[in-house]
Amino acid sequence: MSLREHLAELRKRLFISAIAILVGIVAGFVLAQPTIHLISGPIREIAESHNAVLNFDTVTGAFDVTMKIAITIGVVVASPVWLYQIWAFLVPGLTRKEKVYALGFVGSAIPLFLAGCVAGWFVFPHIITLLAGFTPSEAANFYQAGYYYDFVLKLVLAVGVAFVLPLLLVLLNFVGVLSAKSIIRSWRVAILVIALFCAIATPAADVVSMFLLAIPMVVLYFTAWGIAWMHDRRLTKSQLALDPEVAT
Repeated sequence: MSLREHLAELRKRLFISAIAILVGIVAGFVLAQPTIHLISGPIREIAESHNAVLNFDTVTGAFDVTMKIAITIGVVVASPVWLYQIWAFLVPGLTRKEKVYALGFVGSAIPLFLAGCVAGWFVFPHIITLLAGFTPSEAANFYQAGYYYDFVLKLVLAVGVAFVLPLLLVLLNFVGVLSAKSIIRSWRVAILVIALFCAIATPAADVVSMFLLAIPMVVLYFTAWGIAWMHDRRLTKSQLALDPEVAT
C-alpha cells in the first residue's frame, strides 16, 4: 500500500471508531444518573451515621460529571469496535509470529483488565468508608462530585492496569527481552511493590481489602514466571536439538 492508501485506511478506521464511541456516549447519557447513584452508595452509607453528601459546587458541575460518565461509558461500550479497528489496521504489517503474540496478548489482556476493574470496584467502597472514619464528629463530609468520580475512576483503572502487568512480563519473555530467571530473581521486590501498591490503594487499616487485592496480583506474578519458565525450557530444548554444542 502507498502512503496515501495507508492514510485513507487510517481515516476509515478512525471514522468507524469515532461513530461507535459517539453511539456509546449517547448510551452513557442514559446511564449517567444510575451510575452516579451507584458510585455514591458509600456516601449514603456514611450519611446514616455522619453528615455526608455528594456536592456539585459549580453551576456546570452536574453537567460536567454527566459528561465524564457518558464519555467513559461510551469508550468502554465501544471498545470491541475500536480495538478491532486498531487490530485490523496493524495486522497487515505484522509477521505471522507477531500476529500470534499480539492476538494472545490482546485476548488475555482484556479479561485480566476487566477482572482488575471488578476487583477495584469492590474495593473502593471500603476505602471511602474507611477514610470517612477520620472525619471529626463535629465536622461534615462534602464530597465534590467531580473529584469523587475521578478518584473512583482512577482507582478502578489503576487496579485494572495492575492486573495486566504480569501479562506484559510474559510478552517481554516471549520476544526475548526478559528471561524467566530474571523474573523469579526479583520476586521479593515484586511482592514488596505489590504490597505497597495495595497499601496505597487500600489504606493500611483495611487489612482484609489489602489482602484480597494483593493475593490475586501475587498469583498472577508467579503464573507469569511459570509461563516464562516453560517457554524458556521449550526454547532451550529446541536450540539443543538444532545445535548440541549449545549445552556446552
